[in-house]
Amino acid sequence: MDPVANDQGAPTGDRPTEPLTQYTQRVNQRVRAFDRRHPLLWDLHFTGFWVTAALIDCADGGWRYITHNPDAPGWLLITLSVALSAPLLWRRTHPAAVLLTTFPFALVNSWTGTALQASLLQLVVLFHIALRLPLRNLWWASAVTLTPVVVFTARYGEGEWNQQIGGHLMSVVVAVLIGITVRTRQNYTEALLDRARRLETERDQQARLAAAAERARIAREMHDIIGHNLSVITGLADGGRYAATKSPERAAQALDAIGTTSRQALGELRRLLDVLRDDETSHPAERTPQPTLTDLDQLINGVRGAGLPVHTTVEGRATLPPGRQLTVYRVIQEALTNTLKHAGPHATAEIALSYGDQGAVRVTVTDTGATTHAPVPSDGRGLPGMRERSALYRGTLEAGPRPHPEQGWRVHLHLPEETPQ
Repeated sequence: MDPVANDQGAPTGDRPTEPLTQYTQRVNQRVRAFDRRHPLLWDLHFTGFWVTAALIDCADGGWRYITHNPDAPGWLLITLSVALSAPLLWRRTHPAAVLLTTFPFALVNSWTGTALQASLLQLVVLFHIALRLPLRNLWWASAVTLTPVVVFTARYGEGEWNQQIGGHLMSVVVAVLIGITVRTRQNYTEALLDRARRLETERDQQARLAAAAERARIAREMHDIIGHNLSVITGLADGGRYAATKSPERAAQALDAIGTTSRQALGELRRLLDVLRDDETSHPAERTPQPTLTDLDQLINGVRGAGLPVHTTVEGRATLPPGRQLTVYRVIQEALTNTLKHAGPHATAEIALSYGDQGAVRVTVTDTGATTHAPVPSDGRGLPGMRERSALYRGTLEAGPRPHPEQGWRVHLHLPEETPQ
């Protein structure tokens, strides 16, 4: 990543910064911060300094060394000195207006031959025009600045014109180039700061999206684990209650199955919640609860123990990666859970698994329930969660009543072949 200026204006690259450079940058940042908070105070000090310097030049007679009009009246000297320096107070907010305001006085200064050095302050205004206004303004601003020089050279100059105007032209060029350089530096710094802000915003957005995706994943896992196991426990408890009066041994078996299912659910929840821990000593395999197809027998036996007969048909050989195995497992789990909840008594379920090449798989879960399943569970997690899992592998999931005259519900999952990397 390119170096980006930090809050103190120092680059955040790998190259260390010299102590003197750091100190200069800190002082510069403090001065700029003070100027942003109190711009008028700085402008008053800046303008007051040059007004005072212009008046001192008049008072001690320094202007006489370069003037062509040593008999200029005092009121003219004071007027020109103040008029050429006082407008600097607005040089940052209205530089074009300041230049046009001082232009007549600069012409008078040249025409009368007074040649006060305060006229050079127009270069400061020209610098601010190059710094703050569109660059197309530099053409007329440079012409306005050079016009008094041409007038003075035409009226009082001696020798070659190019020698007399060349020095002033060079001063104008230097002022313009300094303004453009500072402007370019400011634009570059602002671009870096804007890029840093956008990168920070993008980083925060990505973190929020990752957190939302993780919350959704955990919610799906919690729904699958709790919903299925509680449905099995409910079925076992109902069966045990009916068997308690007639067959105590069957009731005891139901209680044992409830205990086994509960411990299994607690173990899965514990592994799931380990994902939220920051303990770096935890083994990665312990932090990711991922049932596989080898756990299907245990899942189906638990459902059978809850009173739902399940018949399974398998075609092909299972060679799926762990992610696809988890998707198949969760879809079957959710389908059987919904059958336990909604199919009613005397229902049966059938699971048809067909494995293809390169991770392709088809799963069909049907039941013979006498009641119609709710198309979307009340918690809104069941079918949407199955579809989200299927979409991760470009798969499709269909769920709905079986066609007439058959009764019950059908869930069909298709995961296509994996795309070669």
